[in-house]
Formats: sequence, C-alpha cells, structure tokens
Amino acid sequence: NALSVAVREGLRLFGKADLQTGDVVISCAAATLGQHLNNVVMYTPIRNGEEDAGLLGFMVIVVHWMDVGGNVPGSCTTTKSTEVFQEGIQFPALKLMRRGARAPEIQRLIEANTRFTPLVLGDMESQIAGCMMGRDMVLEVFQKFGSTDVFAAVARFWSRTEAAVRAAIREIPDGVYEASSFLDDDGTRKGVRLPVNVSVRVAGDEMTVDLSGLGDQVPGPWNAGFEGGAVAAVRIACKFFFASEESATEGAFRPIKIVCRPGTFMSAVPPAAIAGSGHNLPTVVDTILRALGKAMPGRVPAGHSGSYSAQIIVDRSGRSKGYHLEAVAGGWGAAKHRDGNGPFRSMAHGDTPEVPVELQEATYPYRVERVALRADSGGAGEHRGSPGLEKFYTLLGPVSYIAMFERTQCPPWGVAGGRDGQPGRVDVHRDGALLMSVVKDDLVLQTGDEVRVFSAGGGGYGDPRHRAVEAVAGD
Repeated sequence: NALSVAVREGLRLFGKADLQTGDVVISCAAATLGQHLNNVVMYTPIRNGEEDAGLLGFMVIVVHWMDVGGNVPGSCTTTKSTEVFQEGIQFPALKLMRRGARAPEIQRLIEANTRFTPLVLGDMESQIAGCMMGRDMVLEVFQKFGSTDVFAAVARFWSRTEAAVRAAIREIPDGVYEASSFLDDDGTRKGVRLPVNVSVRVAGDEMTVDLSGLGDQVPGPWNAGFEGGAVAAVRIACKFFFASEESATEGAFRPIKIVCRPGTFMSAVPPAAIAGSGHNLPTVVDTILRALGKAMPGRVPAGHSGSYSAQIIVDRSGRSKGYHLEAVAGGWGAAKHRDGNGPFRSMAHGDTPEVPVELQEATYPYRVERVALRADSGGAGEHRGSPGLEKFYTLLGPVSYIAMFERTQCPPWGVAGGRDGQPGRVDVHRDGALLMSVVKDDLVLQTGDEVRVFSAGGGGYGDPRHRAVEAVAGD
C-alpha cells in the first residue's frame, strides 16, 4: 500500500491544483510510508487539463534505492540503529520535477546522500522514465475510451473484488480467532523476543484484524510504521486468503478493518529505527493466516520459513566496490493436498533473484563451496514441508559481514498433525571449528573463515503416518 499512501500524502500537501503535468514527486518519509528509507515512491499526475477536474489519477512506482546514506553501506543493512536518523535521508514529498523541468537542488541533495551515486541516479532515471511512460499509456486508454467508461471500469473492478472478498468472508463462521508466534529479537537486546499475537474477528461479510497484541516498538531497527507494517501485513494476508485470483485493487480491502494501537513494532512512531521493517512482515502475515486457518481448517498451509535471511558482505581489502546483499530462500509449508513448495524467498521479498555464483565469486572475496537442499529440514507430514537450503562460503579476504536473520527460534509450524520445520541458523567457522552462531550481528571476518547458512524448512501438513509409502521413498 506504499503507492496509495504516498499519493494521499502528496494530495494533502500540494492539493490537486499544484500537481500538474510534468511534476514528479518522490517520498520515503518514515512517518508516511513506515518502511525502510530505501523504498522511494515516485509518482506523476495523469491529466487532461489544468483544472482540478482534469486530474485523472497518478502513475506511481516504488523502487528500492541501493543506498540513501546512513551509518552503513546500503542504509537499511544495519542491525544497530536506534533511530531513523541513523538510517539515511528522508524525502518528505519533494518535487524532483516541476512542469517537466528538473529541480537541481533536489538532484544535488540526492547525489550528496548516497555512497553509490551513479548506480542510484541510474535507477532514479529509470524510475522517472517508467512514470512518464506509464502516464502516457494510461492517457492513451482515456483518449480511446473516454473518462466516463474508464472510471466505470475501475469502479467495476473494485466492486467485483469487494464482492468476492465479502462472499469469502461469509463462508467463515462468525467468531474470534487468535494465533501467536514470535520474532527472535530487535538486534540490540539479544534474546528478548518480540511477541506476535493476532486476533481476527468475523461478523457477517466483514472482518477485523486486531494487531494490538503485538509487542511494543523496540530500540533496534526491527520496527515498521503503521502503514508499512500493520496495514501492509493485513492486506497481504487477506489478499492471499480471500482474493488470490482477483486483480489487486483497493476494493479487496473495503470489508477489512485494521486495528493496531500506536507504538507496537508494526505501528512504531517516529523517530523509531525502521531499517528492518520488511523482516517482520513474513511472520506477522503467516500468523494472521494461522488464525484464519482455525476458522477454516484445510484452507491455510503450514508455516513457511518466514524470514528474509539476509546477509551483507562488504570487501575490506578495497578490491571491490559496493556490497553484496543476499536474501536466502527457505522452505514453504505443505497444504492439505500437496507438499510444500520451494525453497523460495519469503512472501515479502519481492523480486530478488539469485545472483549467479560465478558473478559473486568474480566480484567479492569469497568462494561458494556448497549450495544444496537442507536434508530433513522440512516438517514431516502426510504432505511434507519444503526443505530449506545450505550455503557454505569460504572467505578469500577480510570482509565486513552483517547478518540480518530471523525466526531462528520460532520454527515454521506444522498443521493438522504435521511436524514443524527446522528453523534456520548461521554458523561461522574458523580454523575448522565453530567460532559462533549469529542472528543479527555486525562482524569483521578474516581470510579463511567459513560462513555456513542453513535456511528454515516449511512446516508439514497432516499425520506423517498417513504419507504414501512411495512418497516417503521419493523423499
């Protein structure tokens, strides 16, 4: 929901009259979007005239900018920040372009607040081009069909999706359904768990998701704001459960009410650190689905790995520039009629594909020794959870290593008698012996050290004794 939140902010600040053709606005303010500052929303008006009535809509694109300042390369790749000001620059709805002309002072501001100026500016130019191209393509639709028919079609899409969601909610018996899980910690208070307590209330064709039982906002960066945290988590879970085959429109969320008291780690108030905002989403979404599974047994799969499992490697020898950020895939849970899929990224990763090993090894001082399925990490069941991965690295030079891992203590849960999956972990070996296990840590590692990543397997579904013999043999 970052797109609509950013546009609403712009309409409030500028008004319709001051958002004209050729204007381009950027926004990443924590108090508005509630996500890590790298997620920069850019939008441009779609108009057929300068009057208020001529504003047809906006073309909006969100891009993760590689670096927006802060105390570590990559900005959001920190486990130690305690306030958002340490995590980079905030853009509170700034006009990058006015009526098609660049604002040079904003351009200079961006250039001065990133470590990787050519890369970030290149992405920014692509984002601008996408906004302009999208605006022109939408205008072609309006010119071909007329605004009356286009807006009627939009209203129909919204109403159709809303009706589908209301029909799905009516299938659920009225009542209150609850579920719980937890996150490891916030990176600054080791071992202090973050409780995830979810309550779902169903009444007729409407549903309320109450996240007020989440733990309080934390000193470290494992926070998100209300829009980027609570609202995003509920919308993802409800879209998945009620309207997975429908187009993504606001109509899907009309029957859903979201309740979350200010000051939880998914509704944190400024100046809370929010670099790790996205790391919370998979587990909170999974827990909402777990509650819905109690209302509709058989409809919800077992738990998935529920973690970004992110690691950041920075070359300290000076040979290579930039940094390598890798999000490790994990296992997904089994369902009533199938084994778990994967290993895949979590449901909150977005498009972060694997970087080819050859490119990693040519660019950074390590050798990838092993990439394999992690045997027996998926939970047993009539249908088994997907296994996670094992990835072993040998360092060929000194590096800064930032571990941003989650769900190492709360395993992906089984359903209907299925067993839990194995949680993930990261081990560092030196001279052939285990040196330490890490979760959220900033380390300096030496040449010859080994990093061994074990991602979680998904939960199993159903009694393992009912699994077909040929399926066990295949396993």
